[in-house]
Amino acid sequence: MMAAVTDAPAIRYGTAQGRWVIVAAVLGSGVVFLDGTVVNVALPAISADLGASVRGLQWMLDGYLVTLSSLLLLGGSAGDRYGRRRVFVAGLGGFVAASVLCGLAPGVGFLIAARALQGVAGALLVPASLSIISSGFDPEDRSRAIGAWSGLAAVAGAAGPLLGGWLVDAASWRFIFFLNVPLAAAAAAIAVRHVPETSDDEAGPLDVTGAALVSAGTALVAYGLIEDGRGTGSVVFGLAGVVAIALFVAAEGSSDHPMLPLSLFRSRQFTGANLATFAVYGAMSAAIFLLVLRLQVSLGYSALAAGTSLLPFTGFMLTLSARIGALAQRTGPRIPMTVGPLLSAGGLLLFSRIGPGDHYVGAVLPAVVLFGLGMTTTVAPLTSAVLGAVDRRRAGVASGVNNAAARLAGLLGIAVIPAAAGIGGSAGVAGGLDHGYSAALRISALVCAAGGAVSWLLVRTATPVETVTHPSLDHACHDGSVQIA
Repeated sequence: MMAAVTDAPAIRYGTAQGRWVIVAAVLGSGVVFLDGTVVNVALPAISADLGASVRGLQWMLDGYLVTLSSLLLLGGSAGDRYGRRRVFVAGLGGFVAASVLCGLAPGVGFLIAARALQGVAGALLVPASLSIISSGFDPEDRSRAIGAWSGLAAVAGAAGPLLGGWLVDAASWRFIFFLNVPLAAAAAAIAVRHVPETSDDEAGPLDVTGAALVSAGTALVAYGLIEDGRGTGSVVFGLAGVVAIALFVAAEGSSDHPMLPLSLFRSRQFTGANLATFAVYGAMSAAIFLLVLRLQVSLGYSALAAGTSLLPFTGFMLTLSARIGALAQRTGPRIPMTVGPLLSAGGLLLFSRIGPGDHYVGAVLPAVVLFGLGMTTTVAPLTSAVLGAVDRRRAGVASGVNNAAARLAGLLGIAVIPAAAGIGGSAGVAGGLDHGYSAALRISALVCAAGGAVSWLLVRTATPVETVTHPSLDHACHDGSVQIA
């Protein structure tokens, strides 16, 4: 990722061009982070308007995550090979088109397909937005530029639930998708005018075979899990997905230019950090999916109130992640990555007790606070733990793998945990929540605590990094260019 070539001189932080580049990157990644938070609060309104069951709502989230998580590494490679600005602008165009289709969706199936297209475009946008900064800025200014990108993108992600809730209540859920159009158009216009083109002379060919296999595998496995109980077809599709993933692993092992270098997993710590990420992010994604439904369907919250209820969680990520990350530089990542998931598991147990008639201050707020503190404590040291397990030259791909793992975990968490608790099928949303909400949150707590146990057993060393605010709740490890030693 660091072997960039460009005809333009390195960009300096604080210059007019530097500010424009950061704005373009923030707007581009911001629409993806915004969609990651805003859609959750709109799910009950979408269900009521389109007649979607819990299964349909799961697919609205997982259709997006299947393509995003599967193609994230390929998107980063495409930017390195064909030009980061070119791929960034192409991703923006695709995201606008897919967002318009989402907003115009006449039915559940159409919306799910459009969300999958959004994920494809997002897989181009997310890595390109950060690569534009890490490859274009002068090395002396790179960490400051990444910090500015992270902080501003985090503000965009934090605004998502509030803005989305207001749009749903005041107008229609369709406007949360139309909102992407002016933001993405502005990002594309700024990028074309102010962002220099960079690429990597040493970038190999794209691993299209690997991308196709992992996309098919995750989609089929998700289908088998979400559609569980609908005959032998779901089992067959799930098994086919497992076979596709096995073929993906075999293909990556024999490829000269793999999308996922399996040699990274020879490191016990790298494997442990990604397993912990997988457990914690899977639990978080399932919990937030179910919690927002619980607040609106069972407790009668408006979409805006449901989005506002999670603000303390986002506030902790905004204000404390850099500080806890700096503390973890001194103590090492093992303790915070062990304690954090245990705190989060406690918050999930409190979430499991929320039911009709409960008040926000007495029931919801304590759970949000404890869960937010736990997640911030967990996520902040992830970068130093992941990068401490690999050579510096492989830092970029290592951070990409960890972010893909976080999104894949969200996909499977939303598919598996509700099904394990008996939520799903074609039943209405209210009936499904009454049946298995508490059990699902307890399962999430157990999975989250397992992430802490894995960290205690496998995570040891770290590498010095410039700790910055994390740009979104589902963004795990930062790019390798934030290393300072």
